[in-house]
Amino acid sequence: MIKNLHSSSARQLNKAYGTPSRIVWFQSWDTHISYQASYLARLNYVMQNPVKHKLVDCASQYRWCSANWFERLAEKGHYKTVTSMKIDSLSIYDDF
Repeated sequence: MIKNLHSSSARQLNKAYGTPSRIVWFQSWDTHISYQASYLARLNYVMQNPVKHKLVDCASQYRWCSANWFERLAEKGHYKTVTSMKIDSLSIYDDF
């Protein structure tokens, strides 16, 4: 299903922009996350990515990230659990 979505949307976008050979979906893949800890670590990784790349000092300062919303509205225990998850051992491709 994802492969079909990527192909059809890439063709439509390239036709609309007149760029027939442009790669639209670069380095995209699905992963089945089977453990809650893996999910929470990846959630923390996504929120901490702007900090890792030195765009902001604190994840909640990055306006295009949900970290601010999460910090304000998540239950305190859930917030603490997610933000305490280790992200240094995740192997996630990032060509920033």
